[in-house]
Amino acid sequence: MNKKTFPVLDAEAILKFRNALESWFITFHRKLPWRETNDPYSIWVSEVMLQQTQVAKVIDYYLAFIEAFPTVAALAEASQEQVLKVWEGLGYYSRARNLHRAAQVVMNIHAGVIPADYNTFLLLPGVGGYIAAAVMSQAFDLPFAVVDGNVKRVIARLFAIEEPINKSPAQKIIHTFMNSLLDPEHAGMFNQAMMELGAVVCRPQQPLCKDCPVQQWCSAFRYRETERFPVVTTAKTSPEYHIVAGIIYRNDTFLIVRRPEKGLLGGLWEFPGGRYESDENAEEACVRTIHQKTGLTVSVISHFSRIRHAYSHFKIVMDVYRCQYESGTIRLSYHEGYNWIVPDDLNFFPFHKAVHKFLPLLKENMLL
Repeated sequence: MNKKTFPVLDAEAILKFRNALESWFITFHRKLPWRETNDPYSIWVSEVMLQQTQVAKVIDYYLAFIEAFPTVAALAEASQEQVLKVWEGLGYYSRARNLHRAAQVVMNIHAGVIPADYNTFLLLPGVGGYIAAAVMSQAFDLPFAVVDGNVKRVIARLFAIEEPINKSPAQKIIHTFMNSLLDPEHAGMFNQAMMELGAVVCRPQQPLCKDCPVQQWCSAFRYRETERFPVVTTAKTSPEYHIVAGIIYRNDTFLIVRRPEKGLLGGLWEFPGGRYESDENAEEACVRTIHQKTGLTVSVISHFSRIRHAYSHFKIVMDVYRCQYESGTIRLSYHEGYNWIVPDDLNFFPFHKAVHKFLPLLKENMLL
């Protein structure tokens, strides 16, 4: 297909498009727990969890979170550590911290009532245009278009958008088309139908065009170029860092430290350590970084585990060592809290995903 002007759907075609899409959604949509309610709090929680996370993974976390904090008041009253513990393993922990702070704002500023106004809701911590549009449309049926990765793909194929969808020019084009298609009378259903279409039919690879309810309006299908759209620029290779961590034993306890609230993995617990330099071996780095981060002098007993973990923009290789406390008093240079704990305490602290990769082995081998 040569680059051309975008196809235009007239008012009659847009009405038919909406009817076909919504009828399909009513019949074929997946049964998901947050679709069984119009409670703005529950919908808000689900949308925060679903950002950058697959539906299958979110379901159990969503149910556990709503059970632990069934109302915005319950969430506001909880401690951050309680919230992070329930969120533990879902990743992108700033989402949980912002949701917790936002719940407190709702209680303190809005008398416990989640704002039904887009601009007011947008002022809450962690709420951006996407979440505001999703909650306003799904909970209150207000006419705001929701554009997630699935919707971008659907729109890119419908209108054969040549611009890379991960670049700003395409973002504006996609939002314009989505707003033109949006059903103002059933905005919540329409938004969910578009996202559902991208998730189960208009898939990234091998889209199920034969099952598509809006196939007749799709330019990529018409020109048999569904695999070429959407256009995406290639992401840069993620850097890989080598780090060390120490399980520091002192009598029958060992040390854990809490990361600063602001920043990557904020508020979560881990074992002290850090990145090591190219001119030192891992054991030396373990002793050095522990001393720098905690003020303690330790000796390495043995290598415990090596784990690999990928974050959104980088990867790590972590060597974990069993260490013996030798001397010193805790003086934290980076972390914001510490605890000397016994093995049974491990279940009460929220740890980040990299730590979880060696926690099962640690629980099996707690004693020296």
